[in-house]
Amino acid sequence: MSDYMIAVILGIVEGFTEYLPVSSTGHMILVGDWLGFTGPQAGVFEVFIQLGAILSVLVIYKAKFIRMFRQYRCWDLLRRENWFRNDTGLTLAHVAAGIVPVMGIGYLAHHAIKAYLFSAGTVIIGLIVGGIFMLAAERSHMRIVCHDVEKMTIMQAFMVGAFQILALWPGFSRSGSTIAGGLFLGLSRKAAADFSFIIAVPVMIVACFYDLLKSLAYLNVNDLIMIAIGFVTAFVVAYISVLWFLKFMNKSTLASFAYYRFLIAIVSFAYFFILK
Repeated sequence: MSDYMIAVILGIVEGFTEYLPVSSTGHMILVGDWLGFTGPQAGVFEVFIQLGAILSVLVIYKAKFIRMFRQYRCWDLLRRENWFRNDTGLTLAHVAAGIVPVMGIGYLAHHAIKAYLFSAGTVIIGLIVGGIFMLAAERSHMRIVCHDVEKMTIMQAFMVGAFQILALWPGFSRSGSTIAGGLFLGLSRKAAADFSFIIAVPVMIVACFYDLLKSLAYLNVNDLIMIAIGFVTAFVVAYISVLWFLKFMNKSTLASFAYYRFLIAIVSFAYFFILK
């Protein structure tokens, strides 16, 4: 298979799975192994196409990001007495509260995660446990206390961000952990999904550039066309999948994604541990 075809396939996989609660990391590990596209070069390529997926969310939520950056003195909201206010709209203070937990733990555990958790076996475990977690969230029957992301409190933002730590295990899914966590906290599916996508942007940007700084030595000029194809493909597919998912969550639940995860886990187990 040509490198350009691999770029298209992985771009589609990244774009479709990055923001859906099915684990993009898990899918990229599994599909990359299936295609025989592994190693340092694959790592650099995957970082660049993640940036394409990030750009799609920036475009979709551009009005919210512009308004947040134009706000003044929003950092004053981080004072303890303001953590339970729901009349400020979404601010950079909310985003900061939502990313601090995973950024701190991710920085401390980054090497161990890359060294010990990026394998087919750990991804399969993450897919199954993450699916069970999502079903549990849907069946928790929490009373909805926040229907709109603009009505979130900073404490709710912090708690949703704490659930994001679960996604450091490959296969668990960042969006799955945050959306399910939001349901446990009483957020509506739409509010939880919106906040999950918004806080993904700074987390993924930092993670991507951190990986790039360590991997640029493996970048070859001949890889630029392949990277460009993957980047554009991931952007287009992610843009479509996010808009579709937001509409889907208005009338459905996370259950179908949980069952999909179980199916992928079974197929992956058969492929890697029985047939291979």
